[in-house]
Amino acid sequence: MSASTSTLASTELNALSKAQAYQLADITKTPPQFGSLTPRWLTRFLEFKGLAAGIYRVNRVKEGDTPLDVLCSSEKKGLEIPQGFIDYEKKPREYVLNSISTVINVDTAVEDVYSSPYDQTKEQLHLAIESLKERQESQIINNDDYGLLKNVAKSQIVKPLKDAPTPDDLDELLTKVWKEPSFFLAHPRAIAAFTRECTRRGVPPVTANLFGGVFITWRGIPIVPTDKLFVDGVKNPKGKGGKTNILLIRSGEAKRGVLGLFQSGLVGGGAAEPSRGLAVRFRGVDDKGLASYLLSMYCSAAILADDALAVLEDVEVGEYHDYNR
Repeated sequence: MSASTSTLASTELNALSKAQAYQLADITKTPPQFGSLTPRWLTRFLEFKGLAAGIYRVNRVKEGDTPLDVLCSSEKKGLEIPQGFIDYEKKPREYVLNSISTVINVDTAVEDVYSSPYDQTKEQLHLAIESLKERQESQIINNDDYGLLKNVAKSQIVKPLKDAPTPDDLDELLTKVWKEPSFFLAHPRAIAAFTRECTRRGVPPVTANLFGGVFITWRGIPIVPTDKLFVDGVKNPKGKGGKTNILLIRSGEAKRGVLGLFQSGLVGGGAAEPSRGLAVRFRGVDDKGLASYLLSMYCSAAILADDALAVLEDVEVGEYHDYNR
C-alpha cells in the first residue's frame, strides 16, 4: 500500500461518519400527509345555508306559462282587470340533514409523550375532519336521497351528440340552465376530454383565476373539477376510457338555485379547525387510557327550481385524436 493510500484510509477511519452524525442531527418533519385528499372545489363554489333546526322546506309555486294574468293597457275604462291568486304546492319537499360520523381513539400515553412538535390528537382530528369533508362532497353529488345526480329533472337531462363531451354539448347544457349559471362540474378526465375536443376544433377554452385556483371556462362559466363525479363508478379509473356525467349548476338562494345545507351553531370541541356543520364531542377516557372523540358532520343539499341543475349524461373520456393528420 502506498503512503498516499494509507493516509486516505486513515483519514476515512478517523472522520465522523454520516451515520454517526445522524444521531445528533435535527430532523425537519411534516404533519401527516393524506394522499386521497382533494381541493373539494364544489363546496367552495356552492352557496351554503345554515339551518337552526336541521330541516329545510322548499315552498314552490304552481306555475303555468305566466304566474298570474295581468292587464296591460293605456286605458283602463271599460276593461276588466284580471283577478286571481298565486297557488302553492300543497306538499312541498322538506330536506332533513344527514349525519356523517366517525369515532377517533387516541392513546393518552402516546398523546402525552409523543406530541412534539405535532400534537397527536389535533393531527388525528384534522385527518378525520378532512375525511368527513371528502364524504360530504361525495354525498352532495351522489346521495340516493338529496344527491344532485339523483334529483335532476327529466327535462334537464342532455345526451351527448357523439361520445366525447363537445362544445356543442356544453352549449346545450347552457340552454337548460340559462338563468345565471354558476359553474360546470366534471371529473378531471371529462375536463381533459372536453379540452381535447376544443383543441380539435381550434377553440381552446380560456382560463380564469377563482378561489385561488386556475380553471378553464366555457362561455365564461368555470368548469370545476371533482373526482366525486365517478368514471364508470370509480374515482380513479385505471383504463383510458369510461363514461361519466357533467353537471351545470346555478347556485344561490336568491337565484332559486342549488344550496348546500348544514347545521349552524355547532361547537368544534377542540377540533383542529372550525368547519360548518361539524360537531366534535369528547367521549371520555376508558380504563385502558384511550381518549375517544365523536365527529359528526350534518349536511344536505336542496334544489330550489328544476332549471337550476342540468346534466350531460354518459360522456366518453377516452377519445384521443391524432393532430398530425
